[in-house]
Amino acid sequence: MAEDPSTQYWYNMKTGEVEQGYVSSVVDRVGPFATREEASHALEKLRENSEKWAEDDARENR
Repeated sequence: MAEDPSTQYWYNMKTGEVEQGYVSSVVDRVGPFATREEASHALEKLRENSEKWAEDDARENR
């Protein structure tokens, strides 16, 4: 069974803080993450995903 997102960790893009549960508005948070540590590295993960998706798009459009 999947973890309840309301008890998982989120990264608040507005404040740069890690939060547990639905503390801030959905437009300000990314996640969920299983641990506080994972959430603290949210921006790195988002950058990695963006780079990967851009590479995938470039390959598909050749």
